[in-house]
Amino acid sequence: MTDDVDAPTVVEPPADSVGAPPPPPPSGNGSGGSEGSSTPDGAARGDSKRSTKRVFLEWGILIVVAIVIAIVIKTFLFQAFYIPSESMVPTLEVGDRVLVNKLSYDLHDLHRGDIVVFAAEPNVLWHRANIDDLVKRVIALPGETITQCETNRVCIDGRLLDESYLPKGTITNIPTTLPSITTAAGKQVLVCDRESPKGGCTVPAGKVFVMGDNRTNSQDARANGPIKESSIVGRVFLRIWPPGRIGFM
Repeated sequence: MTDDVDAPTVVEPPADSVGAPPPPPPSGNGSGGSEGSSTPDGAARGDSKRSTKRVFLEWGILIVVAIVIAIVIKTFLFQAFYIPSESMVPTLEVGDRVLVNKLSYDLHDLHRGDIVVFAAEPNVLWHRANIDDLVKRVIALPGETITQCETNRVCIDGRLLDESYLPKGTITNIPTTLPSITTAAGKQVLVCDRESPKGGCTVPAGKVFVMGDNRTNSQDARANGPIKESSIVGRVFLRIWPPGRIGFM
């Protein structure tokens, strides 16, 4: 008696197909691709071109960003200035370069003793030798009266001012009165609110009295009157040149 399930049929491969080598790869000149597009050298050249373009693009972006950052910093944060005169010797010497913080007085009030850079007002005696920006030290604040007291010393509201930043023996002369000055246009301008009983100057609101540390060789508020607070560019906080004099102010 036989089983009803059919037995599996085994199909033998043709004898000549056993162990036959695989067909050769298509030629580079065949259809479906351009000549040389699939060669290693062609691919390397393409990658190299793309890499070079990417490098140039990245450097271009970096340069543009650096320029924008530099403009923002100079406009709103810090600015370097060159010292052209001897009015602040020995604190600042001719040829020194300093860094000015332009945000200082947006964050806090002016302090006595600060070294500031300010813009010379046009058509007045501050503006000399085509120098637009000047550097001096703040000595008296708005509403204070500055006079000369003792021997070659400065008093603020009748009290002796400690000026330890000056060399020993520095002579400071304050005129007995600073009622007005004559502008380059010939106009008389009142520079002090009133004369104090001992002479000197009472600083008007919105102004400060500044002097150079080289008291015998400085054209400052003693000759030209107090400056406007609004004319102050910023506070000198760092000497950046020469290398041997780098330091905070």
